[in-house]
Formats: sequence, C-alpha cells, structure tokens
Amino acid sequence: MIELIPLEYYYRVFLYSAFGIALITLFHTFLLQLNEQKNIRYINFMGHFILISLTLYMGLRPISGKYFVDMATYARIYESYAMGGEITIKDDLFFHQLMKTCSYFISTTGFFLLCAIIYIVPLFIASKRFFSKYWFYAFFMFVVSFSFWTYGVNGIRNGMATSLFILAISYRNKKAILIALLVLSCLFHKTMLLPTLGYVFTLFVNNSKWYFYAWLLAIPLSLALGSFWENLFAQLGFADDRLSGYLTGDRHEAFANTSFRFDFLFYSSFAVVSGAYFIFKKKYKDPLFIQLFNIYLTANAFWILVIRANFSNRFAYLSWFLMPLVIIYPFITERFFKNQHTVIGKVLLFYFMFTYFMFIYYEYIQ
Repeated sequence: MIELIPLEYYYRVFLYSAFGIALITLFHTFLLQLNEQKNIRYINFMGHFILISLTLYMGLRPISGKYFVDMATYARIYESYAMGGEITIKDDLFFHQLMKTCSYFISTTGFFLLCAIIYIVPLFIASKRFFSKYWFYAFFMFVVSFSFWTYGVNGIRNGMATSLFILAISYRNKKAILIALLVLSCLFHKTMLLPTLGYVFTLFVNNSKWYFYAWLLAIPLSLALGSFWENLFAQLGFADDRLSGYLTGDRHEAFANTSFRFDFLFYSSFAVVSGAYFIFKKKYKDPLFIQLFNIYLTANAFWILVIRANFSNRFAYLSWFLMPLVIIYPFITERFFKNQHTVIGKVLLFYFMFTYFMFIYYEYIQ
C-alpha cells in the first residue's frame, strides 16, 4: 500500500505527472517523425512506464471512503468474505462471487490491485491490437480521460466492465473471444448491455448518417419531453431495480442538478464532431472506426434522453469510455495532415487539458 503521498494529494500527483508526460510528448512530436526509431523507443518506454507505475499507484492506494468513496464499501464487504461471511446480496452476483473467491487467497490490498490490473491492462492490450507500434497515443488518451480516475478508484466495477468491452472489440475478428469478453463485461456491470446492444445493432445497420441524425434528434426530444424518457425506460424494465432507481429514484445531493446538462453535452460533442469530420468531411472509410463511432452515438443518444436522471453520469460513461478511442483513431491509422505527428501531440495535450481544467473548476471555482 502506497502511504507516502497524503490522500488529499493523491489525484494531484497523478494529474500533474500526466501533464508533464503530455508536454514531453508534444515536444517529441516537434522534433521527431512519427515512424522514426527514436520516437518508437520513446513511446515504448513511456507507455510501459505509465502501464506499470499507474497500475501500482492506483491499485496500491490506501483504503479511503472519503477520497475514493465506494472503495471503503468494497473493502468492508471483502473483509467480511475473508472472515467467512456469506453472500447475501442478490444483485451483481458475479462480482461478489469473484470477491469471495479472491478473499480466500489474497488480501484486501491485493484485491484492489487485481481490480486495477483488470481496469488498466485491457486498455494496454487493446491499444496494441488496434494500433501496433503506435499504441502509446491511444493508451495515453485512455488514462487522461475525464472519467478515467473516477472509474478506477470509485466506480470500480463499471470501470473494469468498460475496459473489458474495449478489449472485446479489439478481438472483433476472433468471434469466440469477442463474445466471451462481451458477456464478461456485462457480468461485471449490467449497464454494459447498452453498448453491447449498440455493437450488435451496428452489425446490421452501419450508416453513420442515420446514427448522427438520431443523436441530433435526441437533443430536442430530451429538451421537449423532460423526464418522460426516464420514466419510460424504467417502466420498460431497463436492467434491474437498482438501475431503474438511477432513472427515477430520489436525487442524491451530489447529483441534484436535474436541468439539461449542456456542459456534459458539450463534452460529449468532442467525439461527435471529431468523428463526423473524418467520416463526412474527409471521407474516412475505415469499417472499425465507423462502427466505434456508431456505438458511441447510440450510447450517447440514450444518455441525452435520460440526461436529468439521478446519477446520469453513470449513463454518460456508457459512451464516454469510448471517446478517447473515437478521437485518436483516425490520427494514428491514416495521414490527414502535413505535420501529422505534431497534430497528434496537440490532440493529446488538448484532450488532457479538459481533464485538467475540470479539476481546477471543481477544486477552486465551484
């Protein structure tokens, strides 16, 4: 367990370390070509350094309910299983079976390290499968995303589930592995049924214009009909009672803002604008990218409809976890700009800066 860093500075150390790496990487993009051997050595070293250090840093964090919220609850349940306690929770049975099994062999700290491995390593593997020797750029985009830290230390199951989904898509040409990972993702968190169904739908309908128009239509429909959509999806039995409670239950004070979240919509539009630019303007025809873009639009349109729901951030994350992949994919796979490597460096820094400015906003302004 890493106890040298005070808990109130734990996230800041991660954030400012990422800031430094983003600046160093940008500096390299001005000096080196993307395919130069010096650049390949740099991104390999830096990528593996982030993989190992971040996994240990996040996985060996001290147990805290104040700074890591749900972590304390998980720890209490895990310790009860280690002392012979029985599983009494009916929901999320798979995850509690996993906890109970692990409690026979590893400590509480070891379990959270395992969770960090399941969360971070699939992103590393998927990045390598998607982009080969240029994997670092995608991996870095994942770890500096706005929601990355939160879903690694608080919404732990949700974070692991989304990483398994991304890993599944990277095995799109190996159907047995793809299906197994998609099922595993949904077992970790039932909300993953939404992007999974989005993936299945794209196998039959993959015209991005239709998805884009549907996404645009979701905005006025949400503005005009308000809470109608939350009640509708709850009545249709979206997932289980707990998830329906996210839609229609009592408001948690931390998420009491029930207005239309134009700020979150603005953030969501980053991937929409980027994807639309490459597909419609640049005529980018990569089948996998088009599929990823369509899945993102499907999940994000659903969130727009229920944008006023209790804990709507949990539904937003069902599309946001794909955002770094949607944004960076075209920059790595095809040359669109004269100084493409420098553009990649700027994209990485710009994407990180949103996370940084949101930290400043919540820390000092709000």
